[in-house]
Amino acid sequence: MTGFGPTLPAAYLRSGSPSFADFLADLAPEVLSARLLQSTGDASGLAPHGTTIVSLRGSFGAVMAGDRRATMGNVISQRDIEKVFLADEHSMIGIAGTAGIAVELVRLFQVELEHYEKIEGLQLSLDGKANRLSALLRGNLGMAMQGLAVVPLFAGYDLDRERGRIFSYDVTGGRYEEHDYYAVGSGSFFAKSSIKKMYRESMSVDQAVLVALQALYDAAEDDSATGGPDLARGIFPVVAVSDAQGVRLIDEGTLTGMVTAIVQERQQRPDGPLVAMDGAS
Repeated sequence: MTGFGPTLPAAYLRSGSPSFADFLADLAPEVLSARLLQSTGDASGLAPHGTTIVSLRGSFGAVMAGDRRATMGNVISQRDIEKVFLADEHSMIGIAGTAGIAVELVRLFQVELEHYEKIEGLQLSLDGKANRLSALLRGNLGMAMQGLAVVPLFAGYDLDRERGRIFSYDVTGGRYEEHDYYAVGSGSFFAKSSIKKMYRESMSVDQAVLVALQALYDAAEDDSATGGPDLARGIFPVVAVSDAQGVRLIDEGTLTGMVTAIVQERQQRPDGPLVAMDGAS
């Protein structure tokens, strides 16, 4: 037909998958990050890497927190990078690994969830969201094999089960549901060890945020790639909470008070708070 202006590309007219990533691969595959790097060499030293992310759940829902440091080898490339993002109304995602590709993957994931909701007229279940993130990671496998890996942590409030849930991933897109708490990144070993001592399923959201902040502090104590709180520059972890009311970031004013109190306590006890043993007299 002529006289009515240019026609839309075929990708806009083709019915099928509600996935925005599939639509983009059909319309403009060259903009997807997994297709940008064709070299077979090791590219791990080309970009900043971010760590550490922790998440824990309780009766209220789930909490996620991330430090703000990005490194390139032994150099601090950025002191205030954000690694925790709101995915949609009830879920959140944290990123560890190659920072630039990870941020791009998060943006694609956010659009993916929004696109699905507009096409289908309803939200994906939390399991569905976790599966979509797994598929996006599989699309990045070629770059991961060259050292540009992204390892996300996904958590949210499951409206069907009425509780918080946490999902971890490997670089191949493998998806694993975690119980109670988890951490990713170079400081994850120290962060999980810290949470293990303080975690209680019955804790409130404020207590869960405090445990997450303490865990990141402990990780920064032993892992040089994890940044501790910077009171001089006002740089604190990013913390998100997901519950039945939705997902939200903890405001800077609240974080400032909590982090300042932790730093002051650490001046008296550098190794962190004592944890009471259950049943102790």
